Amino acid sequence: MQLANPVMTASGTFGYGTEFADFIDLERLGGIIVKGTTLNRREGNPYPRMAETPSGMLNAVGLQNKGVDYFVQHIYPAIKHLRTNIIVNVSGSDIESYVRTAEIINELEEIPAIELNISCPNVKQGGMAFGVTAKGANEVTKAVREVYKKTLIVKLSPNVTDITEIARAVEDGGADSVSLINTLLGMAIDAERRRPMLSTITGGLSGPAVKPIALRMVWQVSKAVNIPIIGLGGIMNARDAIEFLLAGASAIQVGTANFIDPTVTIKIIEGINDYLERHHYQSISEIIGALEC
Repeated sequence: MQLANPVMTASGTFGYGTEFADFIDLERLGGIIVKGTTLNRREGNPYPRMAETPSGMLNAVGLQNKGVDYFVQHIYPAIKHLRTNIIVNVSGSDIESYVRTAEIINELEEIPAIELNISCPNVKQGGMAFGVTAKGANEVTKAVREVYKKTLIVKLSPNVTDITEIARAVEDGGADSVSLINTLLGMAIDAERRRPMLSTITGGLSGPAVKPIALRMVWQVSKAVNIPIIGLGGIMNARDAIEFLLAGASAIQVGTANFIDPTVTIKIIEGINDYLERHHYQSISEIIGALEC
C-alpha cells in the first residue's frame, strides 16, 4: 500500500471521514482509518463512556457500530470515491467473527487494507484480549491472513509485558504491518460522588499522556520486526509525528488531537514538509528510524 504522505487518522477518532469534510480536504491525508467495524451491530457501552483526564482522555465507547453489512451497503458507497487510502478497523469477539468480517471487506475494491484490532476480549477465552498473548495474537492474525488478500495491518495493545513478543507473533502470522499503540487501560474517579467516571469503571487512555510509552514501544518494535510500523499515541503536532518517524515508524496516526482541532492532520502534514525542507531531506524515508542513540 502506497501513501501520499505518512499522516493517517486513528480509528474511532475520525468517524468515517465524511464528518470532517467541512474542515479539511480529506484527499490530502495519507489514509483514513474508519471507526471499528464488527460482524454484527453493537450498541456500545452505557453512558457515561468518556472522561477527560490530565493530558488525555479515557473512553469506553465499546465499538458502537451498525455492523459490516451496514458499512458495505451505506458507508462504503459514500467514501469509496475518495482519493486516499480508506482502511477499515476490524474487531471481533472470536476468531470466526474476525474472519467473516475480513472476508466481506476483502470484496470491496476500493478498500486497500484492514487494521485488525486485537485488543478485543475473546469471549471464548473468558474475556482475555487476543493481543495480550503471543499465541492469541498469532492465531487471529493467521486466521484472517488466510481469507484477506490485501494489506493486513495489526493494531497492538500496549497492555502487555513485552510488546516485541506480540509484534513478532503477528509478523509470523502474516501481518504486512503493525500499528501501535492502542489505548492504555486506565480509570478515573469522581471523589465527591465516590463513583467511577465511566460506566465500565475502566477505559482506554489516549492523548499526550501516553506518548512517551508509545514512542518507547515503537522504537522497541522497530528493532524486533522486519515489517513497517505505524506509530500512534499522543501525537498532537508535527514535532510529535516526526519523533515517531525517527523512532522507526514509517507512518503515523492522529487520534485524540482530532477532537481538539479538526484541522490538525493538515497542519501536521505541512509541519513535516517544513521539517524536511529545513533539514535538507529529499524524502521522508531519510528520517524513518534515523534516531541516533
